[in-house]
Amino acid sequence: MDRLKSLKRLAKLIDYILARRPDEFGLVPDEHGFVKIKDLLKAIAEEDGFKYVRRGHLDEIQLILGQRSFEMTDNLIRSINPQYRSDHAQARDLPKLLYTCVRPKAHLHVNDKGISPTGHSHVILSDNQQLARRMGKRIDASPVLLTVQVAHCIDRGVIFQQAGQHLFLADLIPTDCFSGPPLPRDKPAPVRPERVKKQEHRPSPGSFFIDLEEKSAPGGPSAKPQRRDKKNKPRRQRPPWRR
Repeated sequence: MDRLKSLKRLAKLIDYILARRPDEFGLVPDEHGFVKIKDLLKAIAEEDGFKYVRRGHLDEIQLILGQRSFEMTDNLIRSINPQYRSDHAQARDLPKLLYTCVRPKAHLHVNDKGISPTGHSHVILSDNQQLARRMGKRIDASPVLLTVQVAHCIDRGVIFQQAGQHLFLADLIPTDCFSGPPLPRDKPAPVRPERVKKQEHRPSPGSFFIDLEEKSAPGGPSAKPQRRDKKNKPRRQRPPWRR
């Protein structure tokens, strides 16, 4: 009974995410309404009491509950009856600031080249810092939060699209349109001490060296004792009482 109850709760949550409010969970369906299953599982695991959810639980919902509120193909999933519109229109009422996260390793590159899409067709931004950090932690445990100045982007010709209530999309964010924490200082490479090559003493041509090591002459104190020849050993005579 508990198993069946937990599956029903999970099915209800999945239906809410896919059909109604994917943006609330930092998800952006593609033009066909699909999202990546791994992204959905990460979003579900962030909710209290659903950290255990894996791909197999999605199959159980369809097999055990018989619900067909969503469909899966390869690594994608979508709602069969979505209320969410995946055709993103141009955003009108934009906030002054938007937020997005990048990996720490990409911070320097983004600072020089601008923010470009990674893993998605657009740069995904949020008007909520907490949601932006939540999305960033799905790609790195310690993401770098960047603040985007919307007015500067518009002056540079950037067009924003609305992707739900809290998410916005852009093709590229130029370098002078966002700010973030200071770049980490490059650590100087450790200087390795040079190895001192051992000078090999090679004899010069025509030179002669005396070997000072003492070698024991044959029969000297260090010579091994010679074994007695058994053939020359005198034969022991039997005592008279044993003859």
